[in-house]
Amino acid sequence: MSKNFRSDVDVVEWTGRQRPYDILKEGAIALLVITILTLTLAIIYGSPDETSITIKKWSNAAPVDFAMTAVSELNGTSTTGSYGPPYNHAATGQTIGPVNLVKAVGVRIPIDTANDFVISPLKALPYQADLHQSLVNWENATASTRAIWVTNYSNAESKMSFANGQIVVPTTTAGPVPLMINSLTSMARSGALDESLISNNSFYTTDFTKTLLFISDGSYLASTADKQHLTGSQWGMMNETGSYPGQAWLWLYSFWYQIPPFNSSGNADALVWALMMFLTVLMIFVPFIPGIRSIPRKTRVYRLIWRDHYKS
Repeated sequence: MSKNFRSDVDVVEWTGRQRPYDILKEGAIALLVITILTLTLAIIYGSPDETSITIKKWSNAAPVDFAMTAVSELNGTSTTGSYGPPYNHAATGQTIGPVNLVKAVGVRIPIDTANDFVISPLKALPYQADLHQSLVNWENATASTRAIWVTNYSNAESKMSFANGQIVVPTTTAGPVPLMINSLTSMARSGALDESLISNNSFYTTDFTKTLLFISDGSYLASTADKQHLTGSQWGMMNETGSYPGQAWLWLYSFWYQIPPFNSSGNADALVWALMMFLTVLMIFVPFIPGIRSIPRKTRVYRLIWRDHYKS
């Protein structure tokens, strides 16, 4: 017990009115009222959340952006293709000092963007002679020839357009790439690509990893997030879609992304995570740190908070 503790002053026995309180009864009533309100409002207004973004929605809203992203998946220059662990070995990933976090974890979800996002889905389509021959030509070509095709196609991307359900690119030196991209775009706009990317050998098809990575590699998701004020520079971690109140308690995590050196660092995620872990540990041990743990008692702030009690 603290030597400054005065039992005759700091603790006063309550002598006022008392009444019984049934916490189970109060809790049951509150639960019932909230349940009725929730169901009623849900039936009347529906969910306030935005509908989910799918590849079908993306490719119909911005077919050119989808086609350009598909090309980047084909040559491995997309964000996923050049990300590194846990998807591939293309980069070293973020570090905290000498510690490389993702390299230590390794490639746990191997993804070959060209094969997983483009070639394999196209092979799953019903037989089409032109598409089949294009895929054969692609697979039989050397790596240098494929690179030339993709480069020639990419050089014409600035003039790419969408008309009559087709991606139009003014180039004749891209080999099978134009037909492959057109077929993939049509597949995406029909919704078949969404199904293809979540299909696997397991009974359940609830793994949306590939779908989410493909969508995030394009600019449509980022532009949508920017309009909803959900990006990192907009305190997006604590916002909600449609300008609805979000997770205000995440302000501390979002705060660090707004100031140097985090807002300009390529290691921002790792650095912010490390800082938050340090602060969390610090908060856990506050009751055991001499001096700091005595601040509330020495400042007597508790007498201000419970001022009605200490009036007597």
